Amino acid sequence: MSTEVQLMTADELLAKPPDGFVYELIKGELIKVSPPPGHEHGLVAMNIAGPLYEYVKKHQLGNVYAAETGYLLEQNPDTVRAADVSFVSRERIEKAQPVKGYWKGAPDLAVEVISPSDTVGRIEGKVAEWLESGVRMLWIVSPKMRNVTIYRSLAEVVVLTEKDTLDGDDVVPGFQISLSEIFG
Repeated sequence: MSTEVQLMTADELLAKPPDGFVYELIKGELIKVSPPPGHEHGLVAMNIAGPLYEYVKKHQLGNVYAAETGYLLEQNPDTVRAADVSFVSRERIEKAQPVKGYWKGAPDLAVEVISPSDTVGRIEGKVAEWLESGVRMLWIVSPKMRNVTIYRSLAEVVVLTEKDTLDGDDVVPGFQISLSEIFG
């Protein structure tokens, strides 16, 4: 008896009726990521997204995207990942064709807020995929540890604690927020 996995495309994922869960595609395989995030997760994500959005809009740097906006990282078979918060620069938006469906490629900045249901393996997998797909900066935010791990590559990793200030470096130039504001 064969237990062959039915592969899905990014377009099929986009057309999937909502059922209360969040899904991603990994090499064409539909993966149930989690039930909707809880209170703390949503609050921490908004504590980053709100100030980031205001800053990016004020300085016309590009677009900030809300939770679970999908990015088509690979095709044939398709991989679609979603970040809790993401940013794409104005330069890349201006060069792109009008987007229908998922943005093709990684955002410049992806922010992942760790949920209680996340496993170390799942987070490590997302880190590797975001970096391999070309994200310029990745923030892994841990409400439990009250820290942010910044990845520019697997070799360039910085961990910040509540006493520190997170900044956008050359990805979102001039943006800064204290970790105490994020976890406040």
